[in-house]
Amino acid sequence: MTEQGWRAFLLADGLDDWVILHGGPTAVFKVGSLHAAAQLALAVAELPGLEPRTLLTVAVNRLTVKLTREMWGTEERHIGTARAISALARKLGAVADPGAVQEVQLAIAATPDAIDLGFWRAVLGYQPLHEDNCIDPLGQGSTVWMQELDPSKPLRHAMHVDVSVSHTEAERRLRAAVDAGGRIVDDAEAPSAWILADRSGNKVCIAAWPDGAQPTNPPAAEETDL
Repeated sequence: MTEQGWRAFLLADGLDDWVILHGGPTAVFKVGSLHAAAQLALAVAELPGLEPRTLLTVAVNRLTVKLTREMWGTEERHIGTARAISALARKLGAVADPGAVQEVQLAIAATPDAIDLGFWRAVLGYQPLHEDNCIDPLGQGSTVWMQELDPSKPLRHAMHVDVSVSHTEAERRLRAAVDAGGRIVDDAEAPSAWILADRSGNKVCIAAWPDGAQPTNPPAAEETDL
């Protein structure tokens, strides 16, 4: 796994429709009806350069396109594919909405001797992606990612939600969450990521990384008692 592909994607011209999420290059195209979304999906499916993990999700007024389902699988060849999809979407009257792009990921943390990704793959019916995560083969559920906790800490396990959004959307989402009663627990990685909690202490990370391309490494697992 390397950063070269997704960093090249972020630096390329003509990709304003696209966001790099934890799940790789993603775009949302707004249309006027379910029929129009299905037509756009069919046209996109006929383009060259798509791969087995490309995911097209049709909804009543939009089409979501995920090119790889993982940021580490992003390659420079995806730049041309993304540009072609955007051009086709414009031709068919669809409007890109980068602010609507998001991915929700479940992060399950445990000490190294207690990581049990096999259990989560089995109970969810998920498939391996890398050695530390797994994905829904239907493309409907959140990715599950295992994180290591410091074995010297008393906490043995933890769980939180990652919300991966565009760097232009992250602060708006943060303000909305705080206005709704949430509190900021850790902003050391801002403006790349913020850890928030609800009134009960349940934690969620709003992540503009990797779309903001900072920091070099993603935020570490939260290690405070939940």
